[in-house]
Amino acid sequence: MATYAVGDIQGCFDGLIALLKKLKFNWQNDKLWFCGDLINRGSQSLNTLRYLYEHRERIKVVLGNHDLHMLAVANGAESLKFKDTFQKIIDEPRNQDLVEWLYRQPLAHYSNKHKTLMVHAAISAKWSLKQTLACSDEVTNTLCDSQRRADYFKAMYGDTPDEWNDQLKGNDRLRYITNVFTRTRFVYHDGRLELGFKSAPGDHPKDLMPWYDQPLKIEKDIRIVFGHWAALQGKLATKRFQALDTGYVWGGTLTALNLSTGERTFVSSR
Repeated sequence: MATYAVGDIQGCFDGLIALLKKLKFNWQNDKLWFCGDLINRGSQSLNTLRYLYEHRERIKVVLGNHDLHMLAVANGAESLKFKDTFQKIIDEPRNQDLVEWLYRQPLAHYSNKHKTLMVHAAISAKWSLKQTLACSDEVTNTLCDSQRRADYFKAMYGDTPDEWNDQLKGNDRLRYITNVFTRTRFVYHDGRLELGFKSAPGDHPKDLMPWYDQPLKIEKDIRIVFGHWAALQGKLATKRFQALDTGYVWGGTLTALNLSTGERTFVSSR
């Protein structure tokens, strides 16, 4: 029995199947974690999401920014973009079960067995593990409420507030939480979010740092796995941090991390 964490699929169903074949994955015994951005940009978003839904009892998922974007479009809070590839999912009423399933997925998942926390993009340096999971629950509870989520999606897009405060309330609070979990790469040295700079570390301005270089409140023996940052090319692979978005949809690879052994397996889109 093995548990694998997989980087951003982004609608590349064939790549996922190739990776599972290479892993000799067994749905009866093994389990999968997914770091978000299950859909969009790749041409097989519907096939990908339907496959994951069919195996939902054996997987753990956190939502990424592309997943939330699709849900916002499905709610009429945002328009479909030129490069979006999920229209088939939201156009057909028979796919509503997939949308409803996504509403129930968290922004953070923790396993004490594996001492591993999974998010799509980042965590706040000011949050303990308990608060990280509680903040994830705040968004999930909102998504599961049909009235509250409509208001949430209308207010979801935006870069402020850029600093955590326990007194944040309403959509400002939910937007900050969402931006940390699903959009963050760099922060200022005082901890404020910088959400526009997407290059690899080393090319960034001196007043910024990668989010994982901050002193984190979460215990040092907890491993953090995340996706989102394809420019890292998966080169961050330490006992503490595992970056799993290796850019399959952009011509790179799709990567799986064995949570017990630390071994990585990948397939190339080329």
